[in-house]
Amino acid sequence: MVARHCTLASAAHLPPVVIQPSGAPLLPEICPGPPLGLGGMPFETTGFDLPEGSTLALYTNGLLRGEGRKGEIYTALRTLRRALTYPDGSPERTCDAALDALVPGRTPDDDAVLVVARTHALGPDRVATWDLPLDPAIVGQARSLTSRQLAAWGLEELAFTTELIVSELVTNAIRYARAPVQLRLIRATSLICEVSDASSTSPHMRRAPGAGSDENGRGLFMIAQTADRWGTRHSLTGKTIWVECATPSS
Repeated sequence: MVARHCTLASAAHLPPVVIQPSGAPLLPEICPGPPLGLGGMPFETTGFDLPEGSTLALYTNGLLRGEGRKGEIYTALRTLRRALTYPDGSPERTCDAALDALVPGRTPDDDAVLVVARTHALGPDRVATWDLPLDPAIVGQARSLTSRQLAAWGLEELAFTTELIVSELVTNAIRYARAPVQLRLIRATSLICEVSDASSTSPHMRRAPGAGSDENGRGLFMIAQTADRWGTRHSLTGKTIWVECATPSS
């Protein structure tokens, strides 16, 4: 969406199919990991850039095991790659074309799931990024930067909630993580707030433990109550805590 960089990990599934803007198919080489719930080893990730207008298709193994195709995974995979170049171009029609080719009658022998996404990069006017020093005094400035950016985007209605989110995330990064710390706001179909740092330790949401420590344990709990979604994204250099809030027009 911003950098067009895709990071993937496999839980014993086949790799996704990427259809480049030229129409050429690509199967990224991914190191397969164990199925979810089995084993305690971390999943190895693979990253690659996606040009604007690329199609990314994620699917379950059951999609390639339709009637008459048992044991013919690679034949079915070639059929999938051809179907994903559907000339209409919309993800919905692409999904329909692939399902018609692979699962006639829409009655698969196994669970068949297909998700098709199209890359669309946001312009620089939709992204605001600030590098922050590891200094508690910067938290107030981070709130002010957030307020001014939301005003420039016409999203003043989200100022109070977003300033609270930014304050909590930046404070946690400065208190518990390592430099560099970065704040990023993204205006897409929703408003996304991200705070990145150089620590790989993920925070855990918990309630405040009691009256004797009212100031502790509330940050992520409050964020979860005010935002639509939130999560942690890891990288080779640290982590990013992201929070998504619906905009008035979404």
